[in-house]
Amino acid sequence: MFDRIVATAAPAGVHTNPWHKGADGQLRFEPDYGTLEQLLGVPLHLKAGTTSGVPALALDVWLSYELRRAGFDKDQAWPRPVHPRILPASVAALLKDLPVAMRTPLEARLIKKGSVPGVTSSSAVILGKNYLKQVDVIITDWVTGPELLISTKRMDSSYGKNAPNRVEESYGDAKNLRLRHPLAALGFVFGLRSDILESARPVAEWLFDLLAKLGREDDAYHATCLVLMDYSDDAALPDTGDEAPAAGVPEPGPEMDKEEDAPAAVPVSIVDRDIAALPRVTILKEETPEELAPGRFLAAMVTRVLAATPINMHREARKRRATA
Repeated sequence: MFDRIVATAAPAGVHTNPWHKGADGQLRFEPDYGTLEQLLGVPLHLKAGTTSGVPALALDVWLSYELRRAGFDKDQAWPRPVHPRILPASVAALLKDLPVAMRTPLEARLIKKGSVPGVTSSSAVILGKNYLKQVDVIITDWVTGPELLISTKRMDSSYGKNAPNRVEESYGDAKNLRLRHPLAALGFVFGLRSDILESARPVAEWLFDLLAKLGREDDAYHATCLVLMDYSDDAALPDTGDEAPAAGVPEPGPEMDKEEDAPAAVPVSIVDRDIAALPRVTILKEETPEELAPGRFLAAMVTRVLAATPINMHREARKRRATA
């Protein structure tokens, strides 16, 4: 469903330009909130709990989609819009250069396998200063090193119990990544159900304040973002009281290197039927502090990547920003 939604939002791979100039002449990044709201409806439809990882994955898919709208290639911004989600740029370039007779069986193998150790993966793992960290959205290449690193977290319930842990983890992750990759654009996106404004307003205000401060620290994130999600209680995810899996990633070994099969394909007609039945989700833009607005966050991330690279790199992203 995720793949179908973003493919429909960019027919034939053609993405809209997110950059716009307002009446005041200021350049703004206008996110595609309609696509985000659809993506956020998927885990609600599936009743996928937080521990499944699917709710936060909706944010990852959307951020990668927005980076493609900004002009980054589908093989540059991970997770990719098609399987395999993580495909090194050098491997993608090799596939494009191969004769069809050689390329076709190789592509078929990559698509069949969930992951090929040392080549493809379903998630990106990168070394920080002291430990490996799974990064949810990333732009990287062996020539440049990491250029963009975004971590996402989501919370739909148990705010008082889990909020302190989420903030503590995010700060530690920022320090770990920033110290090894100081030039990479480092961001943090937090998805939060809007009922916190009614059920735990003081916790919400505390969270908003801490998220904003995380984006002001010299040695933490360059920008932070809040996605405030509103949906009915009927569509709510099951509240088991459990937290999401720990953010840490084990050291390389048999478990990380094992080969997996890709999930089976689902007929498009069934996918479209399920998408049409998705629960309604609305992003509360007016309730989101300006400092944490998704548009401001994405503008900061893209601008930082472009500022840290030579003018002859990321040409399409530069062109889109210049022709707003």
